[in-house]
Amino acid sequence: MANNDIVPGFDDEKDESLKIKLQKVSEVDRCLVLYLTGYIDTYNSNYFQKRVAKAIEAGFIRLIFHCGGLNYVSSTGIGSFTAFLKSAKPKGGDLVLLEIQPKVYEVFQLLGFSQFFNIKDDLNDSVNFFRGSGGSGEQATLFPKVFSCPICSKKLKALKAGRFRCSECKTILAIDDSGQVFLG
Repeated sequence: MANNDIVPGFDDEKDESLKIKLQKVSEVDRCLVLYLTGYIDTYNSNYFQKRVAKAIEAGFIRLIFHCGGLNYVSSTGIGSFTAFLKSAKPKGGDLVLLEIQPKVYEVFQLLGFSQFFNIKDDLNDSVNFFRGSGGSGEQATLFPKVFSCPICSKKLKALKAGRFRCSECKTILAIDDSGQVFLG
């Protein structure tokens, strides 16, 4: 399905430095995956913001940004994600960042934004987040949780919330009750 079929007029403007492919999530109402490829900086962040604003205006308030193909995000780019959060939250929406590359994640960490965003390792986790699986009684199924170290990408397993050290790069990590991973 073409982007314009999902969000009318989405591809009216293009930018070679950042490609965005849309995919509807049929099992969650008003949910959209945005596959990002390239980079987001001062020069193309306005383009990025206008495209995503079109999606939000079209009614998509549950946004999953698939960042696996994103190799650089400047502080301006991170500001864009914050703006999307501010426009989706009052409408009952939210956003998830998926498969963030370690060097991109580092920028989020340095600017102190990593705790504001829902960061997931795979699409199923992201979709389940919007299914409301963060509700009561779900605690038992959250752990043990397998995730990637935000620094070296080693697959790790946490049996419960708390602080621990990555077995590969020795970075101290913390995982909270909702399964979010932070530098500890």
